[in-house]
Amino acid sequence: MQVEQLTCSIGAELTGVSLVDAIHDDGLFAEIRSQLLRHRVLFLRKQDFTRAEHVAFARRFGELEDHPVAGSDPEHPGLVRIYKSPQQPADRYENAWHADGTWRNAPAFGAVLRCVECPPVGGDTMWANMVLAYERLPQDVKLKIEGLRARHSIEASFGAVMPIEKRHALKAQFPDAEHPVVRIHPETGEKILFVNAFATHISNYHTPERVRYGQDASPGAAQLLNYLISQACIPEYQVRWRWQPGSVAIWDNRSTQHYAVMDYPPCHRKMERAGIIGDIPY
Repeated sequence: MQVEQLTCSIGAELTGVSLVDAIHDDGLFAEIRSQLLRHRVLFLRKQDFTRAEHVAFARRFGELEDHPVAGSDPEHPGLVRIYKSPQQPADRYENAWHADGTWRNAPAFGAVLRCVECPPVGGDTMWANMVLAYERLPQDVKLKIEGLRARHSIEASFGAVMPIEKRHALKAQFPDAEHPVVRIHPETGEKILFVNAFATHISNYHTPERVRYGQDASPGAAQLLNYLISQACIPEYQVRWRWQPGSVAIWDNRSTQHYAVMDYPPCHRKMERAGIIGDIPY
């Protein structure tokens, strides 16, 4: 297996390896997992495997999760089909910078995403290194956010387009989760900036130490949260991947965010993702 680093901050492409082999080869899988912790997102080309093999490889990292809105392939629980078609409007909403499932109490460990069909140009996906995003924050900001916690909502994201009754039912099933603004990576011990598009507000900002007058709390807390979320947009923290049929991305959802670029005209873009259940951030 050859490993080619793609940027100075995040991402590597693996060649000379088949993920199907890693289903049964413990040594190969251990090396892939090691490279994932090092580079945070791994890319491979020309991977030919079935949906069952896709699920089997992803399960080597842990049990898979279903998505309450997107749903899973009926024959392969945990495999989400993210299909876009020419019938959808050209200006349809695609994505925002996020880490998968932070509206859960235990957000995803990571995911294995395979391209089935894609536009001839466009439809790339970008990832950002949120360990680096934290490391490069100004020291006064690091002190300000120490100990802060934020709420993450499925109601305000996936639920926003639903009728009010369905939206409230979704929130009842998945109440807002609260996570530290800065989490610790459970395997590496690194500090990670852990707010994204699912974060709605900082839940413990309004204290005498931080708030003198009303403007300190609002819009002060919202401006701080928006500033922190915007760190994923810094190009020096990012890698961008151009898809081809058979391409695969494997990412550590705990230390990264990603963004599906909506720059292509109405056409087919078919992706299949196996998301791996994670742990409760601390």
